[in-house]
Amino acid sequence: MLQQTMLRVKDPARSLEFYTGVLGMTLLQKIDFPSMRFTLYFLGYEDKSDVPMDVKERTAWTFSRRATIELTHNWGSESDASLSYHNGNGKPTGFGHIGVAVPDVYAACKVFERRGVKFLKKPEAGKMKDLAFIQDPDGYWIEILSPNNMVTLLSP
Repeated sequence: MLQQTMLRVKDPARSLEFYTGVLGMTLLQKIDFPSMRFTLYFLGYEDKSDVPMDVKERTAWTFSRRATIELTHNWGSESDASLSYHNGNGKPTGFGHIGVAVPDVYAACKVFERRGVKFLKKPEAGKMKDLAFIQDPDGYWIEILSPNNMVTLLSP
């Protein structure tokens, strides 16, 4: 089971608004590490009512979820104007993107446009139609896809 993908974030308030408010994820758990000066935020597509209230139970539950995002915030990074994180798509290349499945790529993109999300590729652009790429506040790429469209896209 793929449990998590970790992304470093500069400003957790902006990132949490993006992942919860724009992408519709749920904050599953926040874990502070004061002695090491960082915080972890675990997000996933889970029903808020399913998140256990008890901290120990919530921790075990959070780490049993599939395909969560772990946002790591190193304290003070939001105040460092010179700091930016490498998204893996510039030189040297490495990490590429995460993917989010939606029922309707075009409808999702209309919502993203209204919310002022930065697009790298709109669904009607380029050779690969019916999928989009957006960026989060730290510049990480997010592919927006519809599972049914992928079947057509990959057919000869």
